[in-house]
Amino acid sequence: MPGVRRDGQKRRDALLDAALVCFGERGVLGTGIEEIRRAAGASPSSVYHLFAGRSAIVLALLVRTFERLFGHLTARVGKARSARGAVTSLVDAHLAWIAAHRLEGRFMYEAMSLELEPEVQEPLAARKAELLAPLVADMTRFVEQGSLPPWPPLVLDVVLLGPSHEGCRRWLAGAPLSMKWMRKIFPDLAWRSVSLSPNALGAPRTPTRTRTRTRA
Repeated sequence: MPGVRRDGQKRRDALLDAALVCFGERGVLGTGIEEIRRAAGASPSSVYHLFAGRSAIVLALLVRTFERLFGHLTARVGKARSARGAVTSLVDAHLAWIAAHRLEGRFMYEAMSLELEPEVQEPLAARKAELLAPLVADMTRFVEQGSLPPWPPLVLDVVLLGPSHEGCRRWLAGAPLSMKWMRKIFPDLAWRSVSLSPNALGAPRTPTRTRTRTRA
């Protein structure tokens, strides 16, 4: 039944596209499934046939967004032949994708800042790990060569993409930041943050908890 599957996928994509627009207009928390249904021109039965509720739509839209974003990043970084090329390609690719997909970028940052339900968090984390695996493998090559610090992927992500994420959040919110300027500055800034002496930087320490005294 290829035709039936294609029709189902089209209806699913239409609902996700409508949800993206609604989330952009009203925010994730301010949008109900009925508003999404009306925007998509779908019947209640068709919506609930595809999605159990609003949380399922948020999960599906986040997964689709990360599939597109990480696919773009992996394609760019995979072509790099040096650590510098990998780092600068990673940062520029992220900025370029957000610039070209503002609605998805705004939704992604807003949704990920919320306290998502376990039924969203757990499958999303698992899918993100799958999507990130090729990108992590590409970056690990340069870690093993000694061209990048021996840091876990999470730490590298924070160091390399931290300014980009913050800049994109503010830019999407209307801050007076230039995307052209960020694409010019942030890739080299990320490279300089890890290129001084990768081995000397060492591995980050695991934070230890300190006991606090309660004053009488």
